[in-house]
Amino acid sequence: MNPRHAGTGSLLVTIFVFPGARLLDVTGPIEVFTSANEFGGHYRLNLVSADGNEVTTSAGTRLSVDMAIEGAHETSDVLVIPGGPGWDQLIRDDALLDMVRRLDANSRRTVSVCTGAFLLAAAGLLDGRRAATHWRHSRDLALRFPAVQVESDAIFVQDGKVMTSAGVSAGIDLSLALVEQHCGAEVARAVAKDMVVFMQRPGGQSQFSVRARAPHTRQEMLRRVLDAVAEDPGATHTLSAMARRAGISSRHVTRLFYDEMGTTPARYVEQIRLEAAQAMLETGDDPMAVIARRTGFGSPESLRRAFVRNLKVTPGVFRARFHTTGVADPLRGMS
Repeated sequence: MNPRHAGTGSLLVTIFVFPGARLLDVTGPIEVFTSANEFGGHYRLNLVSADGNEVTTSAGTRLSVDMAIEGAHETSDVLVIPGGPGWDQLIRDDALLDMVRRLDANSRRTVSVCTGAFLLAAAGLLDGRRAATHWRHSRDLALRFPAVQVESDAIFVQDGKVMTSAGVSAGIDLSLALVEQHCGAEVARAVAKDMVVFMQRPGGQSQFSVRARAPHTRQEMLRRVLDAVAEDPGATHTLSAMARRAGISSRHVTRLFYDEMGTTPARYVEQIRLEAAQAMLETGDDPMAVIARRTGFGSPESLRRAFVRNLKVTPGVFRARFHTTGVADPLRGMS
């Protein structure tokens, strides 16, 4: 995959690979950018390693590269730093960190995927910046690098010329955001459809759904109710329907929600339905009446009231803001 000669409007994406890099951290962005070229994008990809030799990823897959870092003289429009399960060893590799600094100094935009944020932080490139990483490692990032403001559940974060993303597949979300910056939302949506992924998670959104954030419960009857609501938000989820599903009284359902979830059944159902409506607004063009019906709100007015009450915006305003990856302005936040 040798980089093509620069053409009019072409953008160079340099991906730094090293032994133990996570495979999807590398191939996810590659797929996004190469797919974008099928829909009008003009990306050139350049895989570099320390010495120009192939590297073996954490999955055992060997990756060939285009050149050694010493030969990477052209300024990159985007530099991608992947992560890997051995990040705690990588951040002690001074030679590796020097390579990261050198590549960053010759790039207009530096991005990391998953634990690649640790390499950026160890190289001093995240000092005073907001950053994201995999939720499982966010505490470690914050403790090891107190100069970094860690946003523990964000999908991706942009701060100045640096963008950092959460775990593994979030590198695809971040790459889609970059395609939108460079080529527009229409191309980014075409890429998302081509890859059969959702263009639905703006940077700053949570890594977790309402159901995933719910406290764990050992009550099997309550888990059945929670899962049923999450699986089909548009179904009937009245208190009596929940009680029938769980095989207990309505009063017992209410008590279980209060004791185990810290909320009411109605509130939980509304949050699940609100999340489902947000996803439909972000990814499609269905009329408000259709969205209200499919998510269980019933009417556009009920949908509107729920949005204003919970999000302080109407569904229409929400769609206008988030019917993209969330980072549409190529100059926004650039230093």
